[in-house]
Amino acid sequence: MRVLDSSAFIAGYETDDDVATIPLVREELTDASAYRFDAMEGGGMRVHVPDESAVRAARQAARRTGDLDTLSDTDLRLVAAAHDLDAVLVTDDYAMQNVAADLGVDVDVVQQAGITEKREWVFQCQGCGRTFDDDRERCPVCGSSLTRKNPD
Repeated sequence: MRVLDSSAFIAGYETDDDVATIPLVREELTDASAYRFDAMEGGGMRVHVPDESAVRAARQAARRTGDLDTLSDTDLRLVAAAHDLDAVLVTDDYAMQNVAADLGVDVDVVQQAGITEKREWVFQCQGCGRTFDDDRERCPVCGSSLTRKNPD
């Protein structure tokens, strides 16, 4: 089974596998992509609401990788649905791919190249240069803002 992100509907992604998505994806779609969603739903696509434990697991994975603040609720729930259904996640979103990799969820891409490595981001203070494992509003030492960066 494959769990489809909005990018799959926008690009006209096709597969012979069973497909699923979540209700929030339909809200993101307009024009032809919305018609594709409706047609696929009418053709047997499963519209799945992931279990809250799967959503918590996705949120914890996003926190571990440092991607939590870049993912929408829809993104987290898509990753959770793929995890919940033991399915392949179909997305071009790199942060979603990174979180999926942390959860052991396989990913298929639509139009972009997929990620080549899992990353765990750090957050660096723009003032004093200190780094933190978790995102914060401000640096607790000097009060400056933090930016996400690759620790390498």
